[in-house]
Amino acid sequence: MKCLVLGLGLIAVCSGADFDPEIKITELAPPPDLPAQPPVLVPLFGAPAAPIVDSRALIRAASRKHRVPVAFISSIVAAESNFDSAAISPKGAIGLMQLMPETAQLFGADPAVPEQNIDAGTHYLRFLMDRYHKYRNWLTRVIAAYNAGPGVVDRYHGVPPYRETRTYVARVLAFMKKFQRQNV
Repeated sequence: MKCLVLGLGLIAVCSGADFDPEIKITELAPPPDLPAQPPVLVPLFGAPAAPIVDSRALIRAASRKHRVPVAFISSIVAAESNFDSAAISPKGAIGLMQLMPETAQLFGADPAVPEQNIDAGTHYLRFLMDRYHKYRNWLTRVIAAYNAGPGVVDRYHGVPPYRETRTYVARVLAFMKKFQRQNV
């Protein structure tokens, strides 16, 4: 009989006619030097999946509420989190629209709650749109301000010379063209 013992429990993998269906597996106590606790389950492929969120419905609702085009909101979400509601950046930005906790707080939102994240992020976009609407290059200013902050955009009178921000603006504009073509 070929058997293999794995972990703390007894798991027998038997081959052929030697398999005995009468063998009973009983619960074993953990060794005395280890705390008695349930095992930690680790997903097979990466981090656990975020709860399923209908981001399109959330975006449409926020679009109507704050008068911001759906394609614009979708392009920010795509560039910020790739539609991952559980995304957290190394700098501490949270959720679909990657809101910093301070920004979310200004708009009375919990950034970890997808509905509140989209609503606060869209409200912030509306704030930036109202702030920069009088400029010829208002859209790029809004996108740059979402990424780098309005103070930096004001200091440079437009998109600042930061590689990260310039790349971000280009990505958002590319996503926006794609979503406009798809009539999102």
